[in-house]
This record gives sequence, C-alpha cells and structure tokens, in this order.
Amino acid sequence: MSERTVPEIIEDFLSHGPWAVVGASTNREKYGNKVLRAYGQSDREVWPINPRATEIEGLPCYPDLASLPGVPRGVSIITPPKITEQVVAEAGRLGVKIVWMQPGAESERALEIAHENGVEAIGDGSCLLVAVGYHEG
Repeated sequence: MSERTVPEIIEDFLSHGPWAVVGASTNREKYGNKVLRAYGQSDREVWPINPRATEIEGLPCYPDLASLPGVPRGVSIITPPKITEQVVAEAGRLGVKIVWMQPGAESERALEIAHENGVEAIGDGSCLLVAVGYHEG
C-alpha cells in the first residue's frame, strides 16, 4: 500500500462519515465546540464526545468512542496529547478508519499508535475549521 499525502487523506476524511468529535465542548469559544459546529454547518452526521456533558449543541453527547451508537468512520480529536494517544488506541480497537488530531492535540506517539493500529492519521497541524471553511454564525 502506498502512503497517501495529507491532502488526499483530508479529502477522504471529509468525503463521508459518520464522524465523532472527541473533546467536544459546551463552551462556544473553545475549538472543541467550533469543530463540532463545523460539521453541523455542512449537515454532516456527527457525534460529540465529552465525559462531562450529556448534550452539546442540541446533540446527545457520549462519554467515549465505545459508547457511540455506531463506529465513526472519522474522528476529530481536540484533547491534550496524552489523552489523544488513548483516543487513537481506542479508535484503532473499534475500527475507525481515519483520525484527525487538531493542532495541539497531536504527538509523535499518537501518530505511532495510529500507524500500529492501522488507522490513517492527520497530525501535521492541518485544521478542520480551515478545510471546511468554517464561519462563526
């Protein structure tokens, strides 16, 4: 299998879901909330994940990936790197195809864990908000 470029992986990531946002936030100023809303702006099926919330932006919220009603194809991660590493390992166990570590969430170890588990990863500083043309509103 040949290695795909980051733009190719991003295009594939955005092509179809469903998606999950780990680190979704109830605070509309935080990136975990903006990323969640970015999916909504383009009518994408998305599940927020935050162990301390039951609902975010009108969507039922789940404590972790394993609690979702299905397996997301793509996962956006907005967590500290140590948590990201755990999330990537869980994503691999569940069969998630692609993870996108938002700027600040990535680590070399998280990228290694993705590779070890057969999960494609975006962790080069690319931002989903830029890729989808997110706008406040």
